[in-house]
Amino acid sequence: MATSEQPTARPTLVTPRLLLRGWHVADAPEALAIYGHESVTRWLGPAMARVPDRAAMRLRLRQWIGDTAELDVPAGHWAVERRSDGHLIGGASVLPLPPGNDDLEIGWQLHPDFWGRGYASETGFALAGWAFTHDVDELYAVVRPDNTRAAATVRRNGMQWVGETDKYFGTTLQVYRLRPADLEQAAPIGHLPPAYQDD
Repeated sequence: MATSEQPTARPTLVTPRLLLRGWHVADAPEALAIYGHESVTRWLGPAMARVPDRAAMRLRLRQWIGDTAELDVPAGHWAVERRSDGHLIGGASVLPLPPGNDDLEIGWQLHPDFWGRGYASETGFALAGWAFTHDVDELYAVVRPDNTRAAATVRRNGMQWVGETDKYFGTTLQVYRLRPADLEQAAPIGHLPPAYQDD
């Protein structure tokens, strides 16, 4: 049955191995395993601190669900689920960057057990492809200077390094930009910032 909330709903995005779907409060136990994990959250501050317990995770999920309903498409939050077994392995988002909310950031976080399998690239590619069907010309990723794993992932998705800034969260971050043409699978991998080393 149709409801008045459906226009703000975000679709489930399907990739060969993953479903990107809306969050549910019942996802809290699996979500806490991700957002309570130090290896994941060390890269998220100051935008997000480690979630300490299940109650805090439920509160955060309610916030994400509410934010998604209020944000203009294509902004929102998604849970990342593995199709083969329905296991929740991470989260993804397209969100306005502070302070002006003019730039849209694409991001994803996966449980460390699922790093190195191409899931992050698959998530980013699917989410960006969908976002670009909604009158969006570019997406950004902001990466802490020592987070070489994230830098490699955004480059594999065709993102181009455009510089360094401290305007978004008051801390120095590397900025990568993605435009629709960069999503071509055959596009060359973007350059690293100066002084970075490939892993």
